[in-house]
Amino acid sequence: MTPGQKLSRRIILAGFGAGLLRVPALRLARAAEAPPLELRARAESLPLLAGQPAASAWGLVGPQTALRTRQGGTLSLALVNDLPVPTALAFRGPGSAAEPLLAQPGLAPAATARFNIGASRAGTGTVDLRLLADGAAAPARILPVIIDEAQPVTVDRDEIFLIEDWRLTANGSALAPGRDAQQAQVVLTVNGARLPEIRARGQERIRLRVINGCQRAVIAVKIADVDVRVMAIDSQPAEPFLARNGAVVMPPGGRADALIDMPAAAKAPLPILLHDGTAAQPIGRLVLSDQPPVRATPLPPAAPLPSNGLPEQLDLKTAVRVELALDGPEWLAPSRFTAASRPAFQAKAGRTVVLALTNRSPTGATFHLHGYPFRLLDRLDDGWKPYWLDTLALQSGQTQRIAFAAETAGRFLIESMGTDWAAPRLVRWYEIR
Repeated sequence: MTPGQKLSRRIILAGFGAGLLRVPALRLARAAEAPPLELRARAESLPLLAGQPAASAWGLVGPQTALRTRQGGTLSLALVNDLPVPTALAFRGPGSAAEPLLAQPGLAPAATARFNIGASRAGTGTVDLRLLADGAAAPARILPVIIDEAQPVTVDRDEIFLIEDWRLTANGSALAPGRDAQQAQVVLTVNGARLPEIRARGQERIRLRVINGCQRAVIAVKIADVDVRVMAIDSQPAEPFLARNGAVVMPPGGRADALIDMPAAAKAPLPILLHDGTAAQPIGRLVLSDQPPVRATPLPPAAPLPSNGLPEQLDLKTAVRVELALDGPEWLAPSRFTAASRPAFQAKAGRTVVLALTNRSPTGATFHLHGYPFRLLDRLDDGWKPYWLDTLALQSGQTQRIAFAAETAGRFLIESMGTDWAAPRLVRWYEIR
């Protein structure tokens, strides 16, 4: 894929649903350890365009640009809400925490809450304030959560590559999603900066943790002239495979861990391109340093990442089967959500659940399942794709079937939203008894 080639939104959605790209929920509990790592939910300023004032965004600000621990550890947090409205933490990833809006009520302005994040599984996750932020005074950012494998992975570098999109008005202010932004200027950043360079040495192996922090967009990310070997998707190890045409397709909130082996020499920087269904554009580049190569010959192909212990088989014959449309009066805006609403479905712990998801809207949509990772089933329900997901993109009019193992009892959210900036985020809930 090059900037001159066409790649439609439909192709991106189809590529995700057919060939690509959780997760017990992070269980929020009163922290017993001290001192916790303090996070403040507050407004921050980002200089997105030269010559214009810095844009305001809502973020989780702490002493680190990412939360990080090793598998088997615990992250102890204290969240202070410096925002003028209630907020709630939403986690995606391999840890365990209580469900926002169900076990975790909204945190009032000026209030503080303490949390523990259990890290029983390894992977790339996120935490953010977006659940209650549609139509807010400013867009909300994502904070990466990294849980390193208990066994070291053979790489030379470990880099986070967080992609975020912005809609800027004529005066430079940033719009939150859930409102019209047709006249706004689109700006893309990686780790909060525009067109960053990642400098690397020849024969160096880089683990690139790519996070689609875009608010609504399904994207394809391609690194030119180098093999991109996908090792994990949505926090869970996958059978390693080379990304099709070098492009990794990701829904909003999706994550992909990829290994990149730098060449011994390169005539020019390697561009990193993003396609959002309308056009391809550069968002960064890999630059070969002047230092000698790390090693004389390339490393052998990487072994799969250590298993997170998810089941190898799912019992589809005795599964609980549910048909679920991604719209309708049962879906509520998070600000109107109540646990007194009827659950989308219920199932007993220990059962396999199969959901037939249908997007009846005239545009693309995404579905996010809290609580468990799922398999994307083949058309005849006779197998599944060789990776786990927690978020899925569907084309208009499309039905996809997914399956997950309901391991433990609990109540969890499900989310649905269109792929347009103005589309609302909607939620329902389900129960495992």
